[in-house]
Amino acid sequence: RDSATALMQMRELIDVLIPRGGKGLIRACVENAKVPCIQTGTGICHIYVDKAADVAMALDIVDNAKMSRPSVCNACEVCLVHKDVAADFLPRLKARLCENRAVTAELRLDERAAAIIDGIAASDTDFDTEFLNYILAVGVVADVREAVEHIALHSTHHSDAIITKNAQNAAYFTAAVDSAAVYVNASTRFTDGGEFGLGCEMGISTQKLHARGPM
Repeated sequence: RDSATALMQMRELIDVLIPRGGKGLIRACVENAKVPCIQTGTGICHIYVDKAADVAMALDIVDNAKMSRPSVCNACEVCLVHKDVAADFLPRLKARLCENRAVTAELRLDERAAAIIDGIAASDTDFDTEFLNYILAVGVVADVREAVEHIALHSTHHSDAIITKNAQNAAYFTAAVDSAAVYVNASTRFTDGGEFGLGCEMGISTQKLHARGPM
């Protein structure tokens, strides 16, 4: 760690730092680096299931985003569901992720979700946690605007997605969510150099300046 700190301060030798690792390494670079630093990594990624979502598609996408490889930064950590479809969607989500499969998920539910399905009550920190595990925080929202507000409060600006057949809601979501990658009807797991056809990435920038996303 001492040698890493020394590297962070070698402005005469190093042009830019791209920390590849956990949030501790990224925080150390932000706090100690004198060399310019591109922040990467931490992903509290959201999927919002809209009132106008194709439910079968939404289940497939959440399954892929959470269960295919939960230990990576582009895995989904939070699923938000429109209140008008929550009573139908949440039991199907629980059956999909928590029953009759070799590895099951644990759902952390806000009060509105817990009124519909059984699960563990979400703590004050669950919607701000990168679980990197088979754990999914689940919340119910009134509409796309509340979903965007929730993401603005809790997102790490990595990757967020809306599942909807409503073009107006999709347009609002993509314009209003300030993340490196914003998807319509696609999994957050697409935020990957290989998936983008760019080859292996050295990091995924979550800063506000170009370049954002896989590098």
